[in-house]
Amino acid sequence: MKLVVVDNQQAGSKIAFDVIAEKIKAGAQVLGLATGSSPIALYQQMVASSLDFSRIRTINLDEYVGLSAQDQQSYHYFMEQQLFGHRQFKEHFLPNGLAEDLVAETERYNQVLQAYPIDVQILGLGQNGHIGFNEPGTPFDSQTHVVDLAASTIQANARFFENSEQVPRQAISMGIASIMSAKSIILMAYGLEKAAAVKAMVEGPVNPDLPASILQEHDDVLVILDQEAASQLSQQR
Repeated sequence: MKLVVVDNQQAGSKIAFDVIAEKIKAGAQVLGLATGSSPIALYQQMVASSLDFSRIRTINLDEYVGLSAQDQQSYHYFMEQQLFGHRQFKEHFLPNGLAEDLVAETERYNQVLQAYPIDVQILGLGQNGHIGFNEPGTPFDSQTHVVDLAASTIQANARFFENSEQVPRQAISMGIASIMSAKSIILMAYGLEKAAAVKAMVEGPVNPDLPASILQEHDDVLVILDQEAASQLSQQR
């Protein structure tokens, strides 16, 4: 696990973009994408760049259950607004939050991941240490699954809705094993509210109670932090 501490989100996003560009030029064909506030500046750099994405497939981490792709709070809509509506890609994959059979939808998504192994996976970090929507206690061997969102996750995501009551209670998410199968992982975390989770992820034991801690066991992980997110790390780092 390589750590880089930057002054702000823009600087961190530039580092992430440079890594992605290098991987694509070296032959990467599949990007795993995240939503939330952490990757927005990265997507802005991707939109503004001259990098050719026309041969790149994307696979998103997750989607809320019960929201259509046209719903302004859905991750389909988020990705369209932030990236897909501005640059041409070969193909996009996102979970279908309106699937009538959610189990069948998770199986479909696992087949997508098997058919198109992810070269570079982008991650954010939840305040409780979740990655994707894999909440504390999620088994490390989990594949794509339906998640009951933790109260802390619902509260954290309420800022994107009119109130917390509007936040869906379930999501479809890549599992932890799905995420760990990516060849390379870039995790970005910004802000003081992420500091405790960052410390546990980097310096704590590998434990399902802190899902992101499993990243210690991946061979190629880049963690990009601002000063606040890194503030609880030991002085040796």
